[in-house]
Amino acid sequence: MKKKKGLFLKFLDGVEKVGNALPHPVTIFLILCAIVAVASHIVAMVGTTVTYQGIDPKTFKAGEVTVKAVSLLTPEGIRYIFTSAVNNFTSFAPLGTVLVAMLGVGVAEGSGLISTALRRMVLSTPKTLITVIVVFAGVMSNVASDAGYVVLVPLGAIIFASVGRHPIAGLAAAFAGVSGGFSANLMIGTIDPLLAGISTEAAHILRPDISVTPTANLYFMFISTFVITALGTFVTEKIVEPRLGEYKGKHMEVVQDLTSEEKRGLKFALISLIVFIAAILFLTVPASAILRDPKTGEILGHSPFMNSIVLIIALFFFVPGVAYGIGARTIKNDKDIVNGMAKAMSSMGSYLVLTFIAAQFVAYFNYTKLGTIIAVKGADALQAIGLKGIGLILLFVLLTAFINLFMGSASAKWAIMAPIFVPMLMGSQFSPDFIQIAYRIGDSTTNIISPLMSYFAVIVAFAAKYDEDSGIGTLISTMVPYTIVFLLGWSALLIVWYFAGWPIGPGAGIHLLAP
Repeated sequence: MKKKKGLFLKFLDGVEKVGNALPHPVTIFLILCAIVAVASHIVAMVGTTVTYQGIDPKTFKAGEVTVKAVSLLTPEGIRYIFTSAVNNFTSFAPLGTVLVAMLGVGVAEGSGLISTALRRMVLSTPKTLITVIVVFAGVMSNVASDAGYVVLVPLGAIIFASVGRHPIAGLAAAFAGVSGGFSANLMIGTIDPLLAGISTEAAHILRPDISVTPTANLYFMFISTFVITALGTFVTEKIVEPRLGEYKGKHMEVVQDLTSEEKRGLKFALISLIVFIAAILFLTVPASAILRDPKTGEILGHSPFMNSIVLIIALFFFVPGVAYGIGARTIKNDKDIVNGMAKAMSSMGSYLVLTFIAAQFVAYFNYTKLGTIIAVKGADALQAIGLKGIGLILLFVLLTAFINLFMGSASAKWAIMAPIFVPMLMGSQFSPDFIQIAYRIGDSTTNIISPLMSYFAVIVAFAAKYDEDSGIGTLISTMVPYTIVFLLGWSALLIVWYFAGWPIGPGAGIHLLAP
């Protein structure tokens, strides 16, 4: 007899149905561009203006600024649409940063360094710390974008099965770290420059002088790594594994140790990484170092080091990736290196298409001044209802978490939300760096229960290997405790950080500084 579905599973079925009915993100952006064009014409026709304290984009002087809506459907506006398209695309901040970073990551993935390093991390861990290291490795894997989904999640199941524990619990622990803790890390990865670029574009709607760096959230996300690891371990061992019970399936796995070639490759990679870090330290630590600001001597801020951080990220993966390939003999000549980079670029085709349309949307928002008008009016409305401070930010976290159930792409979602919410919350004196943290918390915590997340179906397939009767409902019911605990725990950390007033990254604070 078929079991009756509960209200919660019926709700998730509804979410899946609605989500599948949504058009492609590219189509969504095209629709949004059309909406901006029509809305800008209507708002301009009624003569809408707003006044706020900020920087005049023409004079770059601080003071009272008055902004009037501009229509895209006038002859001048239509000319702008046609003549600015290429420049909007090529000058879109996230474009170059992501492509350059992925060149290095592509070599590290293609040579096998990333998958081997993850295996080594979990294989060298005592059994009592298996859960901790699986969750931690999952969190750390996001420096290489999506590598953790296809490497670490199935490996988590294998590791748990090899020590007599339920493999789906291992899969869940890895999935929670990889996806639920997607934004946390001890170092910056490919997602950091991507989100920072979008945040910068959005902040320029109100403050052209503001720039969000890839390291803007580093301190908060560094501590978040340990918080998410602890929370993920607690949920796995105290909630998920007891609920799953003893595993009686036939797939008890044995993890294969590293081959001699892989071990040699890791040695080569480690040596090369030490040399690379030493070279970067030589270029930054001495008082007269090349990558310090020539005038002020600073390393952070707008120094050559910070301006080249994306290239440094790429080289951080590229150098040990090549060294590993030479040691493990997965790279035999320069063609293999180029092929690794080319493969990474070939996977970015859909991203380029999405970026082209998203860049137009952001540019139209800036040109029509709709972003400024919405921001000022929205900030006024929020102030009118009396919601301020951390309560306002927590509401934004929840809103992001809810929207993430329907639209999985972190970059696509932020490209839509940032031009609206960054200026709006800046109007309440929050820095775009802090607003970005709130977005990342909401965006990460519901990844693991959204059927619309791009890797969700793959994870369901991984789970079905160990339990043929499992499906979407099984995976979601297993992952819901992680979502709830991560959302509560991460928000609690945000509250503590807010009241403590600690910096959230190098040169980045919670509140908006005066121009």
